[in-house]
Amino acid sequence: MTEGSREGSLDAPTRHPIDWNNPDFYDEAKLDDELRRIFDICHGCRRCFNLCDSFPRLFDLIDDSESGELDTVDSKDFKPVVDACTLCDMCFMTKCPYVPPHEFNLDFPHLMLRYRAVERKKGLIGKGMDAQLNETDRNGKLGSSLSGIANWATDRHNGLTRGLMESIGGVHKDAALPKFAGKTFEKRAETEAPAVNTAAPALGRKAVIYATCYGNYNNPEIGTAALAILAHNGVEVEVVYPECCGMPQLEQGDLARVETKAKNVAKTLKPYIEKGYHVISLVPSCTLMLKFEWPLISPGDADVELLSGSTFDISEYIVDIAKKEGLADGLKPLDGDVSVHIACHARAQNMGQKAAELMKLVPDTKLHVVERCSGHGGAWGVKKEFFEVGMKVGKPVFRQALNKGQAKYVASECPLAGLHIAQGMEATGSDKPLPETVPHPVVLFARAYGLNF
Repeated sequence: MTEGSREGSLDAPTRHPIDWNNPDFYDEAKLDDELRRIFDICHGCRRCFNLCDSFPRLFDLIDDSESGELDTVDSKDFKPVVDACTLCDMCFMTKCPYVPPHEFNLDFPHLMLRYRAVERKKGLIGKGMDAQLNETDRNGKLGSSLSGIANWATDRHNGLTRGLMESIGGVHKDAALPKFAGKTFEKRAETEAPAVNTAAPALGRKAVIYATCYGNYNNPEIGTAALAILAHNGVEVEVVYPECCGMPQLEQGDLARVETKAKNVAKTLKPYIEKGYHVISLVPSCTLMLKFEWPLISPGDADVELLSGSTFDISEYIVDIAKKEGLADGLKPLDGDVSVHIACHARAQNMGQKAAELMKLVPDTKLHVVERCSGHGGAWGVKKEFFEVGMKVGKPVFRQALNKGQAKYVASECPLAGLHIAQGMEATGSDKPLPETVPHPVVLFARAYGLNF
């Protein structure tokens, strides 16, 4: 058997650039051929049956057809399969034995992305309230400036406003939504920057934090905790936020806008990289965009490639300090057990369980690691048509996070997943006190250091 035709290739997954500027990318007949080619492979394998709702929908569609095979499934019935995909990348990274370099060349998430790009080109998605919900920078600026009113209106217990949000905006009335901060992370960093510890082993490192829309507008505590940890470890830090990474637009197939964002952010961060700064992203989905998705959307762009090779996830960066220079003194045990959730987009970075490695650096930590999809999927998980599906997908995570009532703290690398997990744990009806859900493991790490942030 030749190297390229091994059954279930053991080689590391590789991804091809997204050929979105090629007219064939939007050819519906060619798209349908590729959908049928890949769906037929998935139908014969079924290894991904328990990852998300896309695959059960696909397999039920085929099993309930006249022949029990793909040939009697109408192409118009593929849409629910596509709609259920959250672009989490877990099928590609962890389950599928047929991803490149295997000759089957199967990339299910990017096929779903192509389908959405075609839908967008036809004007079927990416408009109306869906498009407005994805304007995270505009919404973040407005929400932060009116945080009291915005947080009152979006609270899931507000029966007055949430019913309207569901009927007008398509946001499920029971879905927990992120709060808005009255003072952004950028503004806090300008006035509350901690002093650099000149006795730290890692003194001399320089990093620029890419704040992310969530870290900037919704939960600056993640950023301020990261700043405090890095300063205590001797790292000189700048905070920069040109604009959102474009993940919400990627979910809607707007590849042109994602590329524009990639080029702008990469151009802004280039001078820092050239001066020896590392780039740190606070949220795994954003880190994934900078590291992997942007170079595939804008291949050959030197600035984008430079940024990709210089980017760290925040957990990854602190662990890197620990391994190379050693951490500054001061870590003390936390006052209870910790459940840490490894986010899908952290797993998709192929860097290992960095959040778990981070928490293991805290002395005497009783750690329970949860490595499974929470069922949230970004904006997908709060929509009327998908919220209940997301809660169903997340049930195993909710139970595992509780850790039989032993967890005092629950932290996910993805703060949106954390909100979802907190809501799911509440829904389990556990008779034991619920653990505190913190927005990111770095918050617990900063507490273990006893830092003010």
